[in-house]
Amino acid sequence: MNVLAPVSTLMTTNVITVAPEDSLHKVKEIFDQHNIHHIPVVDEDHKIAGIVSKTDFLHFLRGYARTTADIINEEAHLRAWKVEEVMIRGLAKVDQNEPIRTALEVFKTNRLHALPIVEGNQLVGIVTTYDVIKALAEAPISLDDYKMVKV
Repeated sequence: MNVLAPVSTLMTTNVITVAPEDSLHKVKEIFDQHNIHHIPVVDEDHKIAGIVSKTDFLHFLRGYARTTADIINEEAHLRAWKVEEVMIRGLAKVDQNEPIRTALEVFKTNRLHALPIVEGNQLVGIVTTYDVIKALAEAPISLDDYKMVKV
């Protein structure tokens, strides 16, 4: 992986998003139906307003047991709360033309696991630590790389 390449070469572009006024029930449905851990929150102009992480969402649900009554209460609770009440605000974001190295530095410095990618203020993608690991794991290896390994 070339860390000087634009972050746009690494980002996911088909991003599932929610609006600030959406219910947490919608967030639960997205997490249940998709193998993702971060949902960007965008306003009507597709500007990034925040993010909901699966960890924060599960922390919000903490305390609910799994009896039938608790499940009914959880459903009502999720329909009553809005995304804007639990989303992370003031998050880091990176322009799509910034090098991957910039995203890595943000991950390292801020201990984040997801970074919205923007063009101007508009969300155009997302990069996660998983995307970085996947790119590294899939990077081609040459014979010269093995020659540098000392046993």
